[in-house]
Amino acid sequence: MRIAMVSEHASPLAALGGPDAGGQNVYVAQLSKALARRGHLVTVHTRRDAPEPPDRVPFGPGVVVEHVPAGPARPVPKDDLLEYMPDFGAHLARRWAEQRPHVVHAHFWMSGLAALAGSRGLGVPVVQTFHALGSVKRRHQGADDTSPPERIEVERRIGRECGRVMATCTDEVFELTALGVPPERTSVVPCGVDTDEFGPDVPAEVPAGAGGRRFGRRLLAIGRLVPRKGFDQAITALAEIPDAELLIAGGPEPARLASDPEAERLRRLAGELGVADRVRLLGAVPHERMPGLIRGADLVLSTPRYEPFGIVPLEAMACGVPIVATGVGGHLDSVADKVTGRLVPPGDPGALARAVNELVGSPEVLRRYGEAGRKRALARFSWERVADGAEQVYAQVVASHRVPTGAIQ
Repeated sequence: MRIAMVSEHASPLAALGGPDAGGQNVYVAQLSKALARRGHLVTVHTRRDAPEPPDRVPFGPGVVVEHVPAGPARPVPKDDLLEYMPDFGAHLARRWAEQRPHVVHAHFWMSGLAALAGSRGLGVPVVQTFHALGSVKRRHQGADDTSPPERIEVERRIGRECGRVMATCTDEVFELTALGVPPERTSVVPCGVDTDEFGPDVPAEVPAGAGGRRFGRRLLAIGRLVPRKGFDQAITALAEIPDAELLIAGGPEPARLASDPEAERLRRLAGELGVADRVRLLGAVPHERMPGLIRGADLVLSTPRYEPFGIVPLEAMACGVPIVATGVGGHLDSVADKVTGRLVPPGDPGALARAVNELVGSPEVLRRYGEAGRKRALARFSWERVADGAEQVYAQVVASHRVPTGAIQ
């Protein structure tokens, strides 16, 4: 099967950790590779954001990344890309007229807009994965939401007009239903984790504490340095967790942390709470170091205020490390409460502290949760399992597809 992935801002070639480079990049990269291992031919169409790379870049056996000329050949914040989607869609139309894919899988709402425009009249079905919904973002960010004002309405139309929406968790199905997308038009296929790369046999990386000081317990939080990730909640909880340090991995390179506004806010909070000596901001951590860093932690914390899915709990479980996470979004599917870790209410650092104290006080429970997490990751969240689900959705839409009328203009 020829599969076209459309990921307008999240290239599988991008370095992770920037403002617009995270879980979607990993998802597109890993799913594409997993599908190619099954004999499919995968082309990932992503916007050219630099003049140097060739138009086509091999990304492993059976996978090619194609750079689409749409807008300036430089980085542009994803929320400013909407005006370039007509050019993106026109390019796809020309490309697919030359060689028609069997199915298109669009990632993020603007990719869906371009994919539907590019496939119009060609008889190619489009599967849509939103990765995040504008209605959820606006609910939580309010006036701070930088999305284009038409985002929610466009997402509603894409959900109704694409061949199928491939949601990443059951919470997203509820949100899509509220948008007016019928549940029968959605299928749930979760995100995944590389269970070979992230595993319990990875040597633990145990960096020395600040000033050589060592603490009894090491807590690890991972993610982009943005307020919605809730690192302030973890720092606030740390004030009630004795003899523990908190490592925060993510954000800009270490040399640039001093000028990062969110890093400064978190440092100031740690100082006000009297835990500055127990909080370490590591900055960007190379992907290859992340499994060892997780293995060196007693607990991984994932404390966002909202999370469309969240790969961090999967990586922790795959490594056999228990997770304490806020009960939001995809966490509700991935973390089995009191089996692989604990779920706590978002915005409640007291509940977070109580859960952590309870777990670190019971080595046997930590061991049991870690083993259960590894089994759950293997059974439900390997990329092969994700590819299983994606293949089933593709086969369904290819079998039932007809060229839609009244498609998005």
